[in-house]
Amino acid sequence: MYELLGPAEVRALAEELDIRPTKKLGQNFVHDTNTVRRIVSSASLRADDVVLEVGPGLGSLTLGLLPACRSVVAVEIDPVLASRLPRTAAERAPEFADRLRVVGADAMRVGAQEILEGGSAPTALVANLPYNVSVPIVLHLLAELPSLRTGLVMVQSEVADRMAAGPGSRVYGVPSVKIAWYADARRAGPVPRSVFWPVPNVDSALVAFTRREPPAGVRRESLFALVDAAFAQRRKTLRAALATWAGSADRAAELLVAAGVDPSTRGEQLGITEFARIAELADR
Repeated sequence: MYELLGPAEVRALAEELDIRPTKKLGQNFVHDTNTVRRIVSSASLRADDVVLEVGPGLGSLTLGLLPACRSVVAVEIDPVLASRLPRTAAERAPEFADRLRVVGADAMRVGAQEILEGGSAPTALVANLPYNVSVPIVLHLLAELPSLRTGLVMVQSEVADRMAAGPGSRVYGVPSVKIAWYADARRAGPVPRSVFWPVPNVDSALVAFTRREPPAGVRRESLFALVDAAFAQRRKTLRAALATWAGSADRAAELLVAAGVDPSTRGEQLGITEFARIAELADR
């Protein structure tokens, strides 16, 4: 048996720990049990999955994840929350508490070695991410942990749009392309504000992703530098936007033509394949 945390339990835990959710750490705790069940179900976890959870907070989602997988590695930056989480699991999910391992670290900087220490490599990322750093965290973890094959993350609604956007979309940009280097991403549904405490002043959404092989023949660093340059000045044509990156506008045009891209095109019209072709030519 296991018991999820409802509104009363979340507030009682926060009071016990003298926790006042801070905007700086992006702390908005989920207190709706149906939302937790929905997230766990939508993550489509297998019994042998090792789940990486970032920012478990008071443990609302952690408790839902523990029965659904082989183990959970929870990365928590707040030492007070990190130290309380194992006890919460033992109290509310005693049959599954031994599946939990807590890593006290900043998810933006945590290394694979810390996450892997004494356990198996995570295969799925499932998390309610701090909104102010959600994209950098996802990109960092996908880079650090090639073992991550799937993910379901809760982020700000506008960020979800950008993460899942395709070429030609109004919100397609740097996050869209960099996520696409690692995985296919899609929106997996909205999340109402009312399921959080405190209630955020933004809407939330779920983003699901499935890892795939990155484009062959090109270095990630080269492609990411190209993408940053292409979107630095969105209204400019690629010939102009890539002038500094390539060394000159003429050299940029030369590379674009060689890659089969019209130099008057803008960055938001290119997919990961086209960017990879340009970066590969530039590296030669």
